[in-house]
Amino acid sequence: MKNFVSPEWLFENLDNKDIVLVDCRADLFDRDYGRRVYEKSHIKGAFFLDVKKDLSGEVQEHGGRSPLPDMNTFKGKLEAIGITNDKTIVAYDEAKLAGAGRLWWMLKYIGIERAYILNGGINAWSEKGYPMDNEVPKAEKGIVNININENIKTDIFDVKSKLNNKDFVIVDSRAPERYRGEIEPIDKKAGHIPGAKNYHSKNVFDEKGKLKSMEELKRIYDGLERYNEIVLQCGSGIDACGNFVAMDEIGLTPKLYVGSWSDWVSYEDSPIIVEK
Repeated sequence: MKNFVSPEWLFENLDNKDIVLVDCRADLFDRDYGRRVYEKSHIKGAFFLDVKKDLSGEVQEHGGRSPLPDMNTFKGKLEAIGITNDKTIVAYDEAKLAGAGRLWWMLKYIGIERAYILNGGINAWSEKGYPMDNEVPKAEKGIVNININENIKTDIFDVKSKLNNKDFVIVDSRAPERYRGEIEPIDKKAGHIPGAKNYHSKNVFDEKGKLKSMEELKRIYDGLERYNEIVLQCGSGIDACGNFVAMDEIGLTPKLYVGSWSDWVSYEDSPIIVEK
């Protein structure tokens, strides 16, 4: 696996000063959950970045529920926990919300390549009996040079312009019942973008939150390789990152529609499909 590290590897390298460990736990319906559980207990030496406060920007009329933050602000938050372009960053969560995947994607977006996710998250770590604590580590300020990679990101205007393109496909990463429009617990309209195919992001992980094998991932995404452009969306650009990192593992090159469904429905003229 090129984007994941095992608990065993992390344990062996826990005292390596060139590794920055980041706790990205979060809950979609409890904004303070991540900070609360981090302060209670986390992997020894881990810093905390809040999915909504650090990995997202201010919500506006358009742009979705979790727009990207100002990149200079994000840069400052990375530097404050000792991140540099040369260090190895390992993110983890607990599979409630793809916070680790979101940080991984954002690091790739700004040009930091040595970004990884702890396979199985904090649960796999604790099952091994590896060290936890509740201390907030101190860091020497890092220096991050931003080199934006626009090839992995897209927006509503680009998506709308390609809806009828046969070489273009939208992958909706939400749960099937939300995709079909049977329920919508968060956003103001239910349904999905016309032509979108449903690949629930949680399906790429096993029951313990570990990434499935390469063979299983290839079966899950079978057929998508024929498209020239794959765009990922979810509700607000977080859980879709789970599909993004899994696709990257098997050589697919998707783009993330950051605003996702919550941005799509903020425009009254956006077409919507509700399955009956």
